[in-house]
Amino acid sequence: MTIRNAASRLLCAAALLLACAGARAGEITVYTALEEDDVRVYLEAFSKAKPDIKVNLLRLSTGDLVARILAEKANPRHDVIWGTALTQLSDPRILEMAEPYRPAGIDGVKSPFKDPQNRWFATTGYFAGFCVNTEVLKKRNLPMPASWQDLLNPAYKGQIVMPNAASSGTGYLQIVSLLQMKGEEKGWAYLKELDRNIAQYIKSGSRPCKMAATGEYAIGLSFAFSGVKQIMEGYPIKLVIPSEGAGYEIEVSMLMKTAKNKADAKQFLDWLLTLDAARLYGERSEMSSVPGAKPTEAVLKAGLPADVSTVLYKMDFAASAKDKDRILAEWKQKIER
Repeated sequence: MTIRNAASRLLCAAALLLACAGARAGEITVYTALEEDDVRVYLEAFSKAKPDIKVNLLRLSTGDLVARILAEKANPRHDVIWGTALTQLSDPRILEMAEPYRPAGIDGVKSPFKDPQNRWFATTGYFAGFCVNTEVLKKRNLPMPASWQDLLNPAYKGQIVMPNAASSGTGYLQIVSLLQMKGEEKGWAYLKELDRNIAQYIKSGSRPCKMAATGEYAIGLSFAFSGVKQIMEGYPIKLVIPSEGAGYEIEVSMLMKTAKNKADAKQFLDWLLTLDAARLYGERSEMSSVPGAKPTEAVLKAGLPADVSTVLYKMDFAASAKDKDRILAEWKQKIER
């Protein structure tokens, strides 16, 4: 601006069955790439505010979710897309599925976080961060990294895990921000050199941080709030924001033209901009566009900057979206394993 387990898979399966059965009044189907533990908290609050609206949910990692939306384009099963990377949803095939809508409270959202054509708006966002296990560093006598450049140190070989850009929005954010920072020639050269130290590429954007938290690896390349969560849960993690600047992404929501229950879908989108929702964003997201969203003392103590604008690299979102297919094809050819 996920906590994956068997229960989440059952949740997805149940959502699909319900979606196939068709929407009823008081019932909407929502697709999201937000973290599962965050989704749970947000939906609990929404159900208290709107107890007559049932939300059927499908949660997938960003790349997988976008692929599903496009695969279902001829017969969409969802009413709303919620909290998914703008870069990924800027695909013209997805934008043409969106129905323009101005939710209540949209005037309080600054222009970079809403579409001039009213097809989407952002409530939250995320930026790149390193989750560094201080105990593993000490045990292996490894230095504390401060920058992307530091990660090329051969001492880290086999001690870094990173999201797979092909499936993870966080993974794509990390590589596209490096390509924009360094220029493509130097950026790809950097990624090839970094690959020598990568133990594995993970499908999830938050999982690398969790693997570092449990001591499987020294460093998990993730998004900043994943590190904040691990620190608040008591794991020996230090959150490092790369000194070159952290690439970031905003998470947007949109109403589908084909929504079967637009009235209730609009009530859901309206709620995302309420003060009640904003308070939750301050507790559970590293950045938010919604007035009233402020980081808590616990979040700041865990290492999140009070003013995140001071650590962000200025992303070219239009280029990130336009070049996505080409960059991912090159990623798969040169790096993915």
